[in-house]
Amino acid sequence: MRPRPLPLPLLLLLALFPSPPAAAGGLGAWEAIRAGAAGRRALPAAQEGAVAGVLRRLLPSHAHSFRFQIDSKRNVCGESSCFRISSIVDDSGKGGAEILIQGTTGVELASGLHWYLKYWCGAHISWDKTGGAQLASIPLPSSLPQVKGTGVKIERPVPWNYYQNVVTSSYSFVWWDWKRWEKEIDWMALQGINLPLAFTGQEAIWQKVFKSFNVTNRDLDDFFGGPAFLAWARMGNLHGWGGPLSQNWLDQQLALQKKILSRMVELGMVPVLPSFSGNVPAVFKKLFPSASITRLGDWNTVNADPRWCCTYLLDPSDALFIDVGQAFIRQQIKEYGDVTNIYNCDTFNENTPPTNEPVYISSLGSAIYDAMSRGNKDAVWLMQGWLFYSDAAFWKVPQMKALLHSVPIGKMIVLDLFADVKPIWQMSAQFYGVPYIWCLLHNFGGNIEMYGILDSISSGPIDARTSYNSTMIGVGMCMEGIEQNPVVYELMSEMAFRNKKVEVEDWLKTYSYRRYGQANAEIEKAWRYLYHTIYNCTDGIADHNKDYIVEFPDMSPSLFSSQLSKRRGMSIARKHRRFFLSEVSASLPHPHLWYSTKEATNALELFLNAGSDFSKSLTYRYDLVDLTRQCLSKLANEVYLDAMSSYQKKDSNGLNFHTRKFVEIIVDIDTLLASDDNFLLGPWLESAKGLAMTEDERNQYEWNARTQVTMWYDNTETEQSILHDYANKFWSGLLKSYYLPRASKYFSYLSRSLQENRSFQLEEWRKDWISYSNEWQSGKELYAVKATGDALAISRSLYRKYFS
Repeated sequence: MRPRPLPLPLLLLLALFPSPPAAAGGLGAWEAIRAGAAGRRALPAAQEGAVAGVLRRLLPSHAHSFRFQIDSKRNVCGESSCFRISSIVDDSGKGGAEILIQGTTGVELASGLHWYLKYWCGAHISWDKTGGAQLASIPLPSSLPQVKGTGVKIERPVPWNYYQNVVTSSYSFVWWDWKRWEKEIDWMALQGINLPLAFTGQEAIWQKVFKSFNVTNRDLDDFFGGPAFLAWARMGNLHGWGGPLSQNWLDQQLALQKKILSRMVELGMVPVLPSFSGNVPAVFKKLFPSASITRLGDWNTVNADPRWCCTYLLDPSDALFIDVGQAFIRQQIKEYGDVTNIYNCDTFNENTPPTNEPVYISSLGSAIYDAMSRGNKDAVWLMQGWLFYSDAAFWKVPQMKALLHSVPIGKMIVLDLFADVKPIWQMSAQFYGVPYIWCLLHNFGGNIEMYGILDSISSGPIDARTSYNSTMIGVGMCMEGIEQNPVVYELMSEMAFRNKKVEVEDWLKTYSYRRYGQANAEIEKAWRYLYHTIYNCTDGIADHNKDYIVEFPDMSPSLFSSQLSKRRGMSIARKHRRFFLSEVSASLPHPHLWYSTKEATNALELFLNAGSDFSKSLTYRYDLVDLTRQCLSKLANEVYLDAMSSYQKKDSNGLNFHTRKFVEIIVDIDTLLASDDNFLLGPWLESAKGLAMTEDERNQYEWNARTQVTMWYDNTETEQSILHDYANKFWSGLLKSYYLPRASKYFSYLSRSLQENRSFQLEEWRKDWISYSNEWQSGKELYAVKATGDALAISRSLYRKYFS
């Protein structure tokens, strides 16, 4: 039986969005930016065809049920960006188009399609790895719900919807082929994203550019990072780590980028391409001895190993900077065509200028833009605003103004990257007149952790846009890793089309209906719990999963505070510059906990009670597994602390009891995760190996994939990488083969310490564990790529075992 149609009162509230008020400096800047972008879009027929392709791939049974029409003459949208959904009432007959969607670009057409499927048909679309799409609620062709009257028009309150972080390409996209990219671009269009970062394949462009400056391919072997670490090589944080890149990789990624850009442009998106930030190969020092090239300081190595530490930066004030910068822009235009005028550059992202003199900083900014504009006269500089938070001690008002005003207003866009937690717009007089995009950062390292601030998402962009003299021109999603917390990204995507604050509790009621395909009182109550707990983090600390299972403390128990029991519930953040997020510090790292675990467990019980109605739902299964995992992981944190407390008391029996329980929880979580395809290590490794064309590449790519999610960076015999576990994952296979042996080894050393009445052998434990880790990173064992077991039955069993 089909679920009942989604109630439509919400649609009436969404009817006609007024155009946003002109912001001081914002409107003129937006008009200048839009003028440069509009001329590069595909023809209307091509955009309409591209959206029809999105529909065919998403819902082939309804390929003829919709008609798409670009509003070329602006009779529908005027000067705004919008879509309008209306019923077709002509004599098209059975099997003809039933719904007409009109819009400014192909992205608005796809957004209109998604909006109709959500709010008229009760459908839901998320990433495949978060449960995928729930389309069973959509009526059959010729039976689609009608849109009353002349239709519903939805305007964007701000023109841009930005997508990606500069490191998402490494944490999430690195092993993707065209099939996966095509699905992502479809998802982007359906979510209304019209300003995506497009960084794939740039190393092949750099190879050609540097060749014109007499840099050989061998010189580049030490410059490019490995596939899983390219993001940080591009930023100048490291060089050579995980490399070198083969010509196969370079050619393969360039071909992929051309497909990506072609599809983005067909859909009416404006891709953001990279530009030159000053990062150059070491050989530049020899080739251009008079150029102003400095070696940057260490970025998170254990001992400043020159094989990957301390990259070279060409000073933007040097004339050579302009030559390299414009050559890179022109080479991209030669390869891709004139597809965009917006370029990303983050020269100062975690790289502090040598002086805080405003005149100097202004000259650097001007030079960076000059290199862009000489390559493309319409160039607009898009810059992450992360530096204004992560290095706030340097970027005071004079320094911020100097950089932001170093280019004409309208030629720079700033990403307020962390606006969901630490909005810069509030403390910078709206970036001193420079247009900016309100961004959700949310995720670090691609970690798997249920977390969010739904109230901030539902109100933050509205507050920013309607504030006095607002220069906000867009919203954005800048997570480091995707495919987690689908509720967060669904709401954030909708904020691109909402001009009023969302009543989150009401919205969640419709969300759960759409996500699972039917209404259920217990599920609705569970989501109320989740809204007020897991998705209500108001402590100002960004979430980076530091649960003890996935980020095991690397320290001697003798350093633990004697106040151990009082430390439960505190949140401690590591303070290297890549993650400068908390002012709290202590000897014992403690996972972030911002909610009542009892109430979260109550939500789990309600999910389980509803299980019989949803046992075949992939979206329900994903959420159930994720919530069960979350509850067990937080329980494991408590068990770990109990074990350490027993050790402090020299209670061998207590230590052994809690050790067994901690290890047992790891095994049980692994079994749970194995019951859902989306929580497996195997697909990550197999997709890496699948891109290889030689055995050497296969080995290299697998090492890259294994290393990123474990040790991440370099280590010595007795010192783990500073970034170890930064990209930790709750994946079946990884728990049993990596996190479990690590914990077991540590507790074994603890137990031996008590038995032999001697101090904990920290250095021996580190040697043992690090050696094991390095062997695992180079391993070749296979892991499952398909789920096994009944997720609902396993979750019920674990609930009874640990929480009843």
